[in-house]
Amino acid sequence: METSVAALIVHAENGDKSAADALFTLLYTELRRLARIQLARSSGESTLGTTTLLHEAYLSMSAGGPADFPDRARFMAYAARAMRGLILNHARDRRARKRGGDVTFLPLDDAPEDPALQRLDLEQVGPALDELAALEPRLAQVVDLKFFCGFSFAEIAAMWGVSERTVQRDWESARIYLHSAIAGVTG
Repeated sequence: METSVAALIVHAENGDKSAADALFTLLYTELRRLARIQLARSSGESTLGTTTLLHEAYLSMSAGGPADFPDRARFMAYAARAMRGLILNHARDRRARKRGGDVTFLPLDDAPEDPALQRLDLEQVGPALDELAALEPRLAQVVDLKFFCGFSFAEIAAMWGVSERTVQRDWESARIYLHSAIAGVTG
């Protein structure tokens, strides 16, 4: 499967719309899982459904023009960012309608819990993660793949062809940066 994904990514990068559609179809099951994870993190406050989020993310991703997806991990990270942005916009719209309603994002019950990341507002994590992506794109990708996509350290290591320990170090560095950035925003 990885070879066909890589080939589809190359063709999609070259502007082949049918390859982009085939890539999306091939990864649909993983993308649905990703959408469920993203919605679960929104603590049930979102009125978006999994299929709606997935399809809106696809429309958002395809409307953005050709993007650079050198591998499956970057494609999934890009999809996670697109879904995160849609959920954030939806939450903002809902909040605006409710005049200050409080939306809190929680981790999945079956996901490995990181107490430091529990109950963080996505409105704080989003900008901090964007800052991190500008400074250290790889660290931001680890957060997208681990926290938002639900991949394990071993799965990320296999995607990138590095050791699991390298991914763990990147995760720790990203967490330190994000905690400092968020503390600076809220503290």
